[in-house]
Amino acid sequence: MSQQFGAKSTTDDVLDGVDLTGKRVLVTGVSAGLGVETARALAAHGADVVGAARDLAKAERATAVVRDAAAQGGGSLQLIALDLADLASVRAAADALVADGRPFDVVIANAGVMAPPFGKTADGFETQFGTNHLGHFVFVNRIANLFKAGSRVVSLASAGHRFSDVNLEDPNFETTDYVPFEAYGRSKTANILFAVEFDRRHKDRGVRATAVHPGGIQTELSRHLDPAFIQQWIERLNAQAAAEGGPPFELKTIPQGAATSVWAGVVAPADEVAGLYCEDCHVAERVDGDSQMSGGVRSYALDPARAQALWALSERMVGETF
Repeated sequence: MSQQFGAKSTTDDVLDGVDLTGKRVLVTGVSAGLGVETARALAAHGADVVGAARDLAKAERATAVVRDAAAQGGGSLQLIALDLADLASVRAAADALVADGRPFDVVIANAGVMAPPFGKTADGFETQFGTNHLGHFVFVNRIANLFKAGSRVVSLASAGHRFSDVNLEDPNFETTDYVPFEAYGRSKTANILFAVEFDRRHKDRGVRATAVHPGGIQTELSRHLDPAFIQQWIERLNAQAAAEGGPPFELKTIPQGAATSVWAGVVAPADEVAGLYCEDCHVAERVDGDSQMSGGVRSYALDPARAQALWALSERMVGETF
């Protein structure tokens, strides 16, 4: 890669000099945080952005900045309704896009939920696995025929995948005790494994997929967490970092957090990031062990056999074969 970026790089940094005129990009979760910034940066560089959100009224308000950027940069913004926790909504949104027929160059599966109390989606799935993984699984697969050669899928995962591998025997916590961050870890590992298997299935026709970790950012994603818990968690990370001789943990700004998504989607060479996990605008190394501080990706999250098994389980759960 000709230019190197890192943890402090912003969306504007990685897109400097990049012209996205004529590119059509879909971003889920454009009612707040990373989704809004991702859409703003892309539209500012000329992309035609389709933003998906559960609450369209909230998204309309949140994306005023995106419309301003689009007006100045030559891009555009269209909003569509998409509730990833309800497969009827997912299928309706996907079917409408397929009926429209216009192709996508990039799809950024950004929306998600983190560490809520135990709950279930409209279809009876554990909330985090159902929303973060199964909702996107159905949505992206249903619109896959709109991806032309050269298109990419970016699946937003997290360093939280280190909390847990997927549980193929009990995805809905029916026989195991629900632990919010374990459930989050399962869903984020699933996001990575989805990218691995989607890439394997579509690379022969020139469509690639990658997973990214945006970094630690203070957004609405943490709305289910007590601020005191967040502070204690950061203190624990810093204590571990000091013990390991590393630098203290730093929260990213939202433009820094969204940078890896746009870098992986439109800047990095596709064959260098496809089927892999990226963080801080580079491909992460495989790192196994107990540390939650160091960067990297756990081996189980890139296991091709695990990815295929999760795909098969996901098809059974949603009652649809792709």
